[in-house]
Amino acid sequence: MATYKKRGYKKSISPAAEKKVELESTTAEVFEKLDTTASRTEEWVSKFQNFILAGVGIIALSVLSYLGYQNYIFEPKKLEAVSELSQAQYYFELAVNGQEPDSLFRRALNGGEGKYGFLDIIENYKGTPAAKLATYSAGMAYLNLEDYVNAIEYLDQFDTEDVMLKSLAKGAIGDAFAQIDQPEEAYEYYVAAFESSQNSFSAPKYLFKAGILGATLGKKSEALNYFKRIQSEYSDSKEASMVRVQIGLLENIK
Repeated sequence: MATYKKRGYKKSISPAAEKKVELESTTAEVFEKLDTTASRTEEWVSKFQNFILAGVGIIALSVLSYLGYQNYIFEPKKLEAVSELSQAQYYFELAVNGQEPDSLFRRALNGGEGKYGFLDIIENYKGTPAAKLATYSAGMAYLNLEDYVNAIEYLDQFDTEDVMLKSLAKGAIGDAFAQIDQPEEAYEYYVAAFESSQNSFSAPKYLFKAGILGATLGKKSEALNYFKRIQSEYSDSKEASMVRVQIGLLENIK
């Protein structure tokens, strides 16, 4: 869970930063004395069959209600959420491409032209895939607006099985913590980011950030290991061209 540092408190955001911005057990049953148990069970069923039938009826009704909800309420709601999300994502993409980014990021968050923004979708379509994606996009929009507290809050809520998006979300939380001068938390999230996915796009980027930050935090051996991993496992990445100097510096620190 992402936390922030406030003065006088442990793990909360500093006032200056707040002002600026405001991831079964199985049970085994042993059956003994089967004949005796079977006989007693028959007597119990005969005595309480009306209650049993009522219970079965309730269960059946619950299942049918759930299926009806899924087919006639939740599925249409999912489609409606996707329709709303498309406009918000359109504003987000325009902002990323540099066209009045601050204004467009805010419109992506709050909506426009009669369509919901990410925050509305999160609130009104809870549990849908669109709401999950809106949570991620809202966090990234806040990050671009330098509202680091809200960026951390939404990205930390984002839950997905997609390892790439999971890695990017954790890395972005690391970036936000770095911006509000919480290097230990930033380092932890960079490590979590490359551990979430070993893909050649995000892994070398977050290995490098963890290495740079780790070196400043006195984590020499970890930082050196991260830089050497980039060199050996991601030799074609742009980060690989930058680690030789870092390795040399760390190897010469006594």
